[in-house]
Amino acid sequence: MGKQLRIIRMLYCDPAGVIRGKTVHGSQWASKQHEGVGLTRAQNAVNLFEDLIPIEGMEPVGEVRIMPDIETFTVLPWLDKTASVFCDLTEQDGSEWGGCTRSVLKRAIAFAAEQDIEIKAAFESEFYLAEMTNDGPKPYANGPVYSSAGLDRAAHVVYDIVDNLVAQGIEVEQAINEYGPGQQEIAIKYDEALKAADKHLKFRDTVRGTTEVTHGLLASLAPKPFADGIGSGAHLHFSLWSKSKGKNLLYNKHEPTKLSEFGLHFVAGVLDHLPGLLALTCPSYVSYHRLQPHAWAGATISWGYDNRECAVRVASPFKGRESESINLELKACDGSTNPYLSLAGVILAGLDGVKRKLAAPAPAHRDPVLLSAAEQAACNIRPLPSSQSEALDALEKDQVLTDGLGEMMTRAYLATRRAENAKAKELGDDWARLATFSTF
Repeated sequence: MGKQLRIIRMLYCDPAGVIRGKTVHGSQWASKQHEGVGLTRAQNAVNLFEDLIPIEGMEPVGEVRIMPDIETFTVLPWLDKTASVFCDLTEQDGSEWGGCTRSVLKRAIAFAAEQDIEIKAAFESEFYLAEMTNDGPKPYANGPVYSSAGLDRAAHVVYDIVDNLVAQGIEVEQAINEYGPGQQEIAIKYDEALKAADKHLKFRDTVRGTTEVTHGLLASLAPKPFADGIGSGAHLHFSLWSKSKGKNLLYNKHEPTKLSEFGLHFVAGVLDHLPGLLALTCPSYVSYHRLQPHAWAGATISWGYDNRECAVRVASPFKGRESESINLELKACDGSTNPYLSLAGVILAGLDGVKRKLAAPAPAHRDPVLLSAAEQAACNIRPLPSSQSEALDALEKDQVLTDGLGEMMTRAYLATRRAENAKAKELGDDWARLATFSTF
């Protein structure tokens, strides 16, 4: 392997949701698999705008190790003799470090496993293709939504992305052109929770790498890259299964298109924690430009059956495989999220609802903001946090989520994100959009 590959990228996703890492030469790969690569503790105190934020325990003194998970190793089809692997950040003795986002999800998965529960998930991502002009990024290959014309115009780019995903073992289910000019969507097959998060990061890297390196264009998975354009989501689909029985716990055998009692408790937990959870699933300053009514983004604390204006949608099952295919979709999730943290947060929030046997309110049968006051009250529809700072305040008060993140991660997350918010407010919305246009 070392003789065939020139470079191996040892990657991780930091609290800001940025894919970072170090490279090693192929000749060094054999030793780096078990000894890792050194990384300053301060690196995870760098926020989305590349500012180093003072955080106790993340000073530029001492090192952690970037330790690869060999199961995530893939050769990158858009580059010559280059591979990547996703990694954990550990202490030098191999023990868990509180600044590793992947470890947060591992702990949430283990917590669910103690209750005989396995989570399967997939991120359904929208993104824009763009070209750089003297006036900044402009959408590329526009066409009417879902149209054959739109599919044709972007096909040479999208097909390369699809081929490169498949070459890395990622199963692609759909590829379509979306509502915004130059906006695309590719859906990949669900998998176990940790693999789903890893695959989402490989998806992001593949979209960006293929678009930039092969086609000389830009790709943006940012939640609102154009002020006057449709926002982009990374809708999180998930289901929960009995590990011992292999059954989908959301399935209701008496009403196959409706949720089970377990599923209703889980939804109630997600809704109960959604204000704080939003700081993980829609974490950036620009995220809140997307979370608007009538944008199919889930702009309220609400849920419904195939209701794309609710934050939580119950996706209708497919005939003949109802028990397998019924799943939940969190629409209030976007491409700026760290998938390890968002998926961990959903697991912890939902299982808290199961533990407390929370009752789900009535589902919304239409766009929540169009319901009467009485109907909104019956569905317990409430506004989501309207800004990054408001969501961060809610997260800080949410004991279930902060316990799940851990003390160091909570401090680092709140500090780096609040610094982002202050800078974006100072420099303005246009600056923030451009600064994060192709970060994700």
